[in-house]
Order: sequence, then C-alpha cells, then structure tokens
Amino acid sequence: MSKDVVTINNFKLQIMNLLKKTAVLLLMSAIVFLQSCSGCDNENPTAKVSNLGTDEVSVQVKTTGGNTENLNNIAPNGTSATTSYAPGEITYTIVLKGGEELVEVVTLDYCEDYTITVNSDNTISTTSNPRD
Repeated sequence: MSKDVVTINNFKLQIMNLLKKTAVLLLMSAIVFLQSCSGCDNENPTAKVSNLGTDEVSVQVKTTGGNTENLNNIAPNGTSATTSYAPGEITYTIVLKGGEELVEVVTLDYCEDYTITVNSDNTISTTSNPRD
C-alpha cells in the first residue's frame, strides 16, 4: 500500500473518531438540557383542605406573612377551593362543629400542591405532590 493511501485511511479514521465524539457530546448535552427542563419554575405552592370527617369544619389559615384567611363551613366529604400561598410556614386552625380546635403547621415549598385532610377520626394529615 502506498504512503498516500495509508495517510488517507488514517485521516478517515480521525474524522470518524471526531464525529463519534461529537455525537456523544451532543447527546449528553441534550440529556442534561432535557433533565433541567421542568414545568414548574419556582411557582408558589397551593393548598386545599379536604374534610373526610363527619362534621362540618371551618378553617383559619395564617400565612407566612401573617395574613389570615377563613374557609368557613366545609361540609363532610367536601373540599375547599385550592389557594396559592407564598412558600413558608402556614398554620391551619381547624374548628370542628363541636368547637374543638385542631392545629396543623405546614411548611409549603415552591412547586408543590398540598392537601390538608381532616380524617374521619378528626385527626389531620398533610400530603404534597410535586408539580411538573
């Protein structure tokens, strides 16, 4: 084989290796880009109160900024409207029809949807779901 043919073959191999490396780099960049994309970009959390108890409840919500909001007369098996709050500590004071008060303090984070539930035994549980 002549020296020119060997040089051309080496050049072709170098080009192929460069193309392979470039393809791998582009693929890795695309994967990183797609992983960093989410549908939620530091959006305020939302919360709602679900009443699975046997009595009507009213709820006072004290927000991180110290404001209060009242959610009155949530019927058994009913749910309040979903409301957006600033992230931080929120205090829910739930008043049962008989006057008993239940307090739940929840720290709300960005891009989360929370449900504060009054259970059938009049205890409180909190669940959250990340928003995409």
